[in-house]
Amino acid sequence: GVKPTYSDMQAIDPGYYKNLQMILEHKLEDIGLDLTFSTESHSFGRATTVDLIPNGRNIAVTEDTKEKYVDLVCQHRMTTAIESQIKAFLQGFHELVDPEHINIFTAKELELLISGMPDIDIHDLKKNTDYNGYRPADKEIGWFWSIMFSLSRSEKAEFLQFVTGSSKVPLAGFSELQGMRGVQKFSITKVVNQESSLPSAHTCFNALDLPVYSSEEDMKSKLLMAISEGAGGFGFA
Repeated sequence: GVKPTYSDMQAIDPGYYKNLQMILEHKLEDIGLDLTFSTESHSFGRATTVDLIPNGRNIAVTEDTKEKYVDLVCQHRMTTAIESQIKAFLQGFHELVDPEHINIFTAKELELLISGMPDIDIHDLKKNTDYNGYRPADKEIGWFWSIMFSLSRSEKAEFLQFVTGSSKVPLAGFSELQGMRGVQKFSITKVVNQESSLPSAHTCFNALDLPVYSSEEDMKSKLLMAISEGAGGFGFA
């Protein structure tokens, strides 16, 4: 299956998610945390220590390893710690829906099918975009936003999945878009001398590498092709 990510914790436990965000965004020494590669498990009022790696309770988390710690603790809380509940859910779910009918979908496709098509505010996305190599006034950026406003609702959802790995819109808007290191705005990076190439995305950083194209029509064609390939060719209605 697909591993849950740190950003998935926001929907499950917003308070804990904020604690993890603080760990990633600040030095451990500055926030007074002395962590080890372990966590606590609570059952019937009793707390037990669980190692996230072998002998983890005796291995300190450092600035260089805190991203690994956050990843491991998220994996534990969202999978290992609730393994019995997940198995019970899947058993009941598979009694209603044949697993063969679900296996044809990717995780991204299931997200759209279950959650529905998001309402994506392109004005808000534009307001919260950083540029690397491009300037907001460049004609290519003007073309890009013209294309974005022209997309259908399903195409906008596919684009958001393409560049962020999820079709979910942050509750507080795109100013709170999450990346690998906490809040990370959508960014567009200029790529020169690659006009024949498709745009590419780095979902961990909510980043789009956008080649310099000769026309808005060419840019739209290449962008839609890249989005389609990123979605595995699945058509969202």
